[in-house]
Amino acid sequence: MPRHEPDFRLDGYEAVNDHVADQFWGHIGSEQDMMTVLAEHHSEDAEHSFYLMHNGAVTWGVPGDPQIVALHLKRDPVTRTYRFSHKELPLPSMAQSWLIARGCPEEKILLPDDMGTTPANEATRVLEQRLRRDGDHFALLISYTHDSDPIQTTVMLRALDEKATMPFRVLLEEVDSTAWTHTLREGGFATFEAATQWWEAHWRGDEPSLPTASPAPRPVTAAPGLLARPDPPPREPSR
Repeated sequence: MPRHEPDFRLDGYEAVNDHVADQFWGHIGSEQDMMTVLAEHHSEDAEHSFYLMHNGAVTWGVPGDPQIVALHLKRDPVTRTYRFSHKELPLPSMAQSWLIARGCPEEKILLPDDMGTTPANEATRVLEQRLRRDGDHFALLISYTHDSDPIQTTVMLRALDEKATMPFRVLLEEVDSTAWTHTLREGGFATFEAATQWWEAHWRGDEPSLPTASPAPRPVTAAPGLLARPDPPPREPSR
C-alpha cells in the first residue's frame, strides 16, 4: 500500500477554541505521522475536507480496535478557524458511509485501485456499496480487527428499525494476503444471543456458517451514518 501521510490544509488556521485544539491533537494530530490516506475529498470553496485514513498506530494499542479513521474538517475562511468531527470504524465502507452522511459525494471518497486490497467477487462489491449508502440503518455494537494472518475483521450491528425481522447483523471481512483481495459476507440473526453465539464460535475457530441476511428496510428516522464507538465485546476473542 503506498504511504500517503495526510495534509490537513490547516496552514494559517487555528482551532475555534482550546477544547477543539486539544481534541484534534489527541485524536488526530498526535498520530498523524502514522496515518495513511486511503481517499480524500475537498470542497471547491475549501470549507470542507473529508478524509478516509488507516491509522497504523492502532496496531500498537488495544488488540482488535478499529483501524480506519473518518475525518470531516470544517473551516471558516473568514475567521481562519476550524472544527472537526471524526469516527473510528472497522471497515472502509462504514467510514465512507459516515462521511457520505456528512456531505461527501460517494464517488469522491471511493478507494483508488492501488489503495488496499480489492474485492474478490461481485457479492463483496454489492455489499460494500450497500453499506456505503445504507449504513445509517444500523448501530455498531462490537468489532474486532485481526491484522495478522489470517487477516480478518468481524463486526456486529443492530438495526435501528425496531420492526426488523433480523435486527442483528454480522459482517465478516477476510483478506487473502497472497492475492491481495478481500471478501465481505453478511449474516442475519433474530436475537443478540444468537449473534453472540456465532461470534464466540467464530473466534474459537469453529468456522460457523453465516445465516443469510436480506437488506434491512430503511427506518422512518435514521441517525447520520453508523453510530459512534462500539462497546467492548462481551469477552475478548481468542484463538
